[in-house]
Order: sequence, then C-alpha cells, then structure tokens
Amino acid sequence: MSEMINQEIMQAVSNFLIEGELLSFEKYGNGHINDTYLIVMKDQKRTIKYILQRINHVVFKDPEKLMENISGVTAFIRKSIEKAAGDSSREVLTVINTKTGAPLYKDGIGHFWRMYLFIVDSKCLEKVSRPEDFYQSAVAFGRFQKQLADFDAFSLHETIKDFHNTPARFIKFCQAVHSDPYNRAAKVAQEIAFFMEREDDMKVCLAAFEDGRIPFRVTHNDTKLNNVMLDNKTGVGLCVIDLDTVMPGLAVFDFGDSIRFGANTAAEDECDLKKVHLDMVLFETYVDGFLHGCDGSLTKEETALLSYGAKTMTLECGIRFMTDYLEGDTYFKIYRENHNLDRCRTQIALVQDMEAKWSEMEKIVKRYTK
Repeated sequence: MSEMINQEIMQAVSNFLIEGELLSFEKYGNGHINDTYLIVMKDQKRTIKYILQRINHVVFKDPEKLMENISGVTAFIRKSIEKAAGDSSREVLTVINTKTGAPLYKDGIGHFWRMYLFIVDSKCLEKVSRPEDFYQSAVAFGRFQKQLADFDAFSLHETIKDFHNTPARFIKFCQAVHSDPYNRAAKVAQEIAFFMEREDDMKVCLAAFEDGRIPFRVTHNDTKLNNVMLDNKTGVGLCVIDLDTVMPGLAVFDFGDSIRFGANTAAEDECDLKKVHLDMVLFETYVDGFLHGCDGSLTKEETALLSYGAKTMTLECGIRFMTDYLEGDTYFKIYRENHNLDRCRTQIALVQDMEAKWSEMEKIVKRYTK
C-alpha cells in the first residue's frame, strides 16, 4: 500500500470509538466494490480485530442512507439475538460508531469509512465444496428473514434503484436491442429471442406483490455463499454479512439468487454449456435449509413462488449480461472477448435446465413446506 493510503487508514481509524494502540492493518478479503482492511488494536493485554472499509461512493451514491439501513437492521437483529441469549458479537455485524456517534466517517478528501467488529473464529467460503456448507448458508439467510419479519421494510432506503426490478431490467434490455450501438444484436438473435419469449415469466413474482399476494420484506439482495460467516469449528452459519444492498424486496428473490449462484454445476462464465446444470441435490439442500431458517415466517404464496424466484433471478442476470454486451461491455468487468456473452449464455443454459426439471423443483419445495 502506498504511504498516502497508509495515512488515510490511520486517520480513519483514529476517528472511530475504539481504544488501544494500532498494531497493524492490512488489505483483507477479495471484494470487488469496497476497499476492506483488517485492523488489529492492542488494548492492555488483549488484541481486538476490526474490519475497516472505504465505501465505494460511485456505486453507493448515498453512504449516509446506506449506513442508516445497516445500523437499523443490525440493531433490530441484535435485540432478537440477545432475547434468545445468543452471542451478538458473532451472530450479527457490530457497527462501530465514530467518536461523534455517527456510523460513518467522511475524511478530508471526500472518502467515506465505516468499521465493524471482526467476527472471530469464523470463515467465509467462495464456492460450495460440500452440501452442508450450502445448507448452513441457506439456514443463515432464512434466519435473516425470520429475524427481520417484523421490521418495517418500507423504512429502508433504496441503495441501488431498481436493483431486482426484473421488468425494468427487461425494458432496458429491449432498449439496448433497439439501439444496438455496437451492431451486435444480429449476432445474438437467438439469445435475444430466448429472453423475449420469457418476458411474462420475469413478471410473475412482482405481479404477485402488486396484487397483494406476497409482501415486501427486508431483503439482502446478494445472497452468495461468501456473504455468510461460518463457525471455524462447527461449520454452523453464524452471521450474514455485506449488508450494502439490504433494501425492501421479495424474499423469493433472495432465495432465487442463491440458487442461481450456488446450485449451478458450472462457473458463471463457463463456455462449455454442456457443463451447466441445476444441481438438484444442492437445490433440495438449499430449500431445506432456507425454509428451516425462515421457520414459518414466509407465507404459503411466497413458498409456492420459490422456484419462480430462482428462474427470475437467473433470467434477470442473463439479460443484464446481454444488455452490457450490447452496450459495449461498460458495466461488468470483462477479461476476454465476448465475456459477457459467455456469461449470458450460461444463464440461458441454466434456465433451460430449470425448465426441464420444473416439476421436480416444485415437488421438492412442496415436500419442505410446513
């Protein structure tokens, strides 16, 4: 790290309400949006670890509102954990306030910083290596729904507008097809037709909300395996992290994005589409864990739409990749020619496999519905 960054970090640390001497700091994790550092402080005879993050205010344009969301949600969860005699230092993120009592520090050059207590004796995983890990992440995200079932979702700020508004994403996709600024549409006519034919599928879940059949809830909106901390010894899911995209939304989309990402047998940018399948063992594992964690907090209509949540999130991700491809690869980072197109085709293949296994998916959901 450069000397300038070192000075920024030390200045930021000095503004948070923590005690002791700064022993060390180092780059931590592999996040792509915020800059994250592990901070080690020495207070008398013990060392205490913290996570310090510089928030990307290009992606998150209003860090103050973002931190209002996180502070409110974590405080609400903390009460639930303490009521159940749990360990609130490990089972929910602990926001460290600044010395002025704010959850956020803005430095002299306009950078925004926040700090959390480090969750000790825990780990996060980048990919599913065994079904039990996927199950534990499902329980954790389901429990997140349970813990926040009585939280007023509409009190939260929308940190990224229309993040999982699939019909709005579809409109943007259609606009990209029509404008075709890089003359790519003709090369991908088959893929475009695939999404056009499934426009109605993309509306199913939001239509259920608009009709009053399912509620808006507090949703995480980035329910990947690596956003759950697991206990080092027991492997039990402890805590849901990375709460930047916590917003009002649909629980079925949180479920669905986990399936899209975690139950795919191939990488998100796999070129050999024969490798792309929905792993039904992992699908059933996640259904079991998610509904166990929710513990009856979902409505029957929400549970009935879980499979549609998985299909919708996969379609949405596919049209986002295709839109970016048509617009010249300006949003998602690419590392090879046609990278976004490869990503899009992987999502299409996954949707096709879901459609082939639809009746089996529905039977599994019904099996675990209380």
